[in-house]
Amino acid sequence: MSKKFKVAFQGEKGAYSHLACLEIFPSAEVKACKTFDEAFMMAKESSEYKIVIPITNSSTGSIADMHYLLPKYKLQIHAEHFQKVSHNLLGIKNSKIQDIKAVRSHAQALSQCSKIILENNFKALVSADTAGSAKLISEKKDKREAAIASELAAKIYGLEMLKRNVEDETGNVTRFFVMGKDSEHPEYLKNKKYITSCIFKLKSIPAALYKALGGFATNNVNLCKLESFAVKNTFDQVQFYIEIESHIENSSLKKALEELGFHTQQLDILGVYEAAQFRFKNK
Repeated sequence: MSKKFKVAFQGEKGAYSHLACLEIFPSAEVKACKTFDEAFMMAKESSEYKIVIPITNSSTGSIADMHYLLPKYKLQIHAEHFQKVSHNLLGIKNSKIQDIKAVRSHAQALSQCSKIILENNFKALVSADTAGSAKLISEKKDKREAAIASELAAKIYGLEMLKRNVEDETGNVTRFFVMGKDSEHPEYLKNKKYITSCIFKLKSIPAALYKALGGFATNNVNLCKLESFAVKNTFDQVQFYIEIESHIENSSLKKALEELGFHTQQLDILGVYEAAQFRFKNK
């Protein structure tokens, strides 16, 4: 009998990360972790676990914790997944919107649902996460309080869906990485699109970034993401995270990475993975 596939995420059950896990791995054994570090450690210590981690949100940008977690643990990226975020107003059984005086959720979720909060003069109460807010509402059993969270959270904690899709703007999407301890580079096929993710630290020389990235231009390789972030406990050292629209076996990318290596103190390949179809839906 084969072992059941295991996947971990950060947050309470019913979080959007939990929802992403279920969409990517419907039959997996899912574990909720209190912190991102706990989730990363599980994958770092055991090849049995993969983790599903939020990287970027279309409304609020990059997830701040990732700036130090990616270089700290250096797990391999196996896949990307784009998850639609639909916020819902949840209350206890037999409650109505007219009963609600206060609403709980993560700060970003409250900000993304400001219209319904202002229209109903709700008091906004900030919590650590969306699903945790739903859990707390279910435990307090107070008709005057509601939570903004996922439909999955409503099912798990036995709450009423008082109103669906209460976000101010449609199209709220979070990009997730599936990560693990081992490298899982897909076979290079010329008819498919790939992303290669890297982290590097430059040598301390003038125009180092300009020189380092020159190889991508001369070899006609496209960068689709470039982010800088300070090395921990310093103000004068910077690391860079890049995403490249190519497979590491592509000859042009090999040449570009070789040139990048001349200008870096450190270069780590974090993963090669197929580009999700979501990227091309509007092209």
